[in-house]
Amino acid sequence: MSACATNAVLSVSGIGKTYAQPVLTGIDLTLMRGEVLALTGENGAGKSTLSKIIGGLVTPTTGQMRFQGQDYRPGSRSQAEALGIRMVMQELNLLPTLSVAENLFLHNLPNNGGWINRKQLRKAAIEAMAQVGLDAIDPDTLVGELGIGHQQMVEIARNLIGDCHVLILDEPTAMLTAREVEMLFEQITRLQSRGVSIIYISHRLEELARVAQRIAVLRDGNLVCVEPMANYNSEQLVNLMVGRELGEHIDMGARKIGAPMLTVKGLTRSDKVHDVSFEVRAGEIFGISGLIGAGRTELLRLVFGADIADSGTIALGSPAQVVSIRSPVDAVGHGIALITEDRKGEGLLLTQSIGANIALGNMPGISSAGFVDNDDENALAQRQIDAMRIRSSGPAQRVSELSGGNQQKVVIGRWLERDCSVLLFDEPTRGIDVGAKFDIYNLLGELTRKGKALVVVSSDLRELMLICDRIGVLSAGSLIDTFDRDSWTQDELLAAAFAGYQKRDAQLFEAATRDLP
Repeated sequence: MSACATNAVLSVSGIGKTYAQPVLTGIDLTLMRGEVLALTGENGAGKSTLSKIIGGLVTPTTGQMRFQGQDYRPGSRSQAEALGIRMVMQELNLLPTLSVAENLFLHNLPNNGGWINRKQLRKAAIEAMAQVGLDAIDPDTLVGELGIGHQQMVEIARNLIGDCHVLILDEPTAMLTAREVEMLFEQITRLQSRGVSIIYISHRLEELARVAQRIAVLRDGNLVCVEPMANYNSEQLVNLMVGRELGEHIDMGARKIGAPMLTVKGLTRSDKVHDVSFEVRAGEIFGISGLIGAGRTELLRLVFGADIADSGTIALGSPAQVVSIRSPVDAVGHGIALITEDRKGEGLLLTQSIGANIALGNMPGISSAGFVDNDDENALAQRQIDAMRIRSSGPAQRVSELSGGNQQKVVIGRWLERDCSVLLFDEPTRGIDVGAKFDIYNLLGELTRKGKALVVVSSDLRELMLICDRIGVLSAGSLIDTFDRDSWTQDELLAAAFAGYQKRDAQLFEAATRDLP
C-alpha cells in the first residue's frame, strides 16, 4: 500500500469499536482514488459499523483516519458529507412527507428571496433522477407513496448530487430490479472516471466481481483479507466470510405437501392489485416474483389486513372457510403472520432490547395480570437467539446495535414463537449475508416440515428458484402465471414479469388512439 500512498484518498489505521462487546478490532485499510473497494462478510462481521465510522455516524473506540492527506475525525454525518464523503445506508435517510424533489435538495433548496423556486427545483430533480433511472417518477410525488425499491434509488440519487469524493454504498441493490442495478453500475463507472472512490458493501458476490478492483473481507470484527478481486472466486470468498463451506443447492428435507391452507380469490385494491387468485398448501413454499412496483408487497398487505381490499375473498383451511380480515389483529387471530420488508419502520422497536422486541407478539405467554415476567421474557428471547443464531451479547442488547441481518432474525424470531399456520415473508433475506441466508432457508424448510404454508416474496429470482415449490409472477398488479418447480425456467419467469406491463401499455395505446381520425 505504501507504494500507492500518494494515490490514497482515505486510510484507516487500528480502527476498533466496542459496544457491549468488541465489534471491530484493529482495522487497517486504504482506499485508492477512483477505485471500487468491495467490503463483505457475514452479518455482525462489522461492515456497517466500519462504514458508519467512515461516514461520521459512529465514533471509533480506537484508531485514526486520514482523508486526502489530513487527519479525519468527523463529528457527524453532515461534517463527513461537507467534505465529500457520502453514504447510502440500508436504513433510508428520507422524509416520507416531503416530495422526491424536496428530499433530493433538502439542504440546498433553490430559492428567490426566501421562497422556493419550484420550477428550478423540479428541473434539478429531473436531472438527478434520470441518472439512476427514475425518469418515470414525478419529482413532486411524496416519498412515502413510493415503494422501498424506488425510495432506495432516490437515496442513491440524493448522495450523487454535488461534490462527492468517497461514496459508501451499503447493500445498494437489495431491493432493485435488474434494470435498476444496471443503471447503478453505469453510474459507478462514470463516478470512477471522475476519480470518485467507492466502498461497495454487498453479499452478492457476483456483483462484487463486476464492479470492484479489490475486496476486503471482515469476519467477527477482524479484517481477514484485502486482495485484488481477481484473486478469488465466489466459493473462496464464502469460505473466508463464514469459515465453512456452503453448497450451491439446499436440501429442504422430506416434506409432505397437503391440502390448501390459504386460498385467495379475486383480491383487488385500486390500481395496485387486480383480481389476484392463488392457493398455498400445507408444507409448501409459494414464491411471488415480479418487478418493483408489480404489487407484491401490496398483495401481502391485503392478505394480512394491513390494507383493505376493494373486492375478493381470503379463505383458510380445507375445506376452505372464508374469513373476514379487516386488520392485522384479525389476521394474527386467524393464524397469519407477516414478516415485513421494512424491518426498521414496521418490524422493530430499535431503541428496545432483543427480549422486548421478540416479546411484542407473545405477551400472553410471558405476562400475568398486566406484568411482564422478565425471566420468561429473557428465556423466550434466548431461545430465538440460539435458534436463529442471532449475533448478540444476549437478550438485553438493544436492537439498534445489531447488524441488519441480525435485526431481521429478531423479527422472524418473534413470529416463530406464535403457532401461525400461514406465514408471509416479504424479502426475508434482504441485507442478509450468504451464510445467514442458508440458515433462513433451512428454517423455512423446517417450517414446511411442520405443515406450515409459506408465501415468500423476493427480488432475487434465483433465491425463489432455489427454495420454492411453485412461483407466481405478478406484473402490473396482475398474477400473470404460476409455475411448478419442474416446469419453470428463468427466461419464462422474467418474460412473465414483463408481460403485464406490455399488455397494459397496449391497452393504453389502444384507448388513446381509438377515437383518432
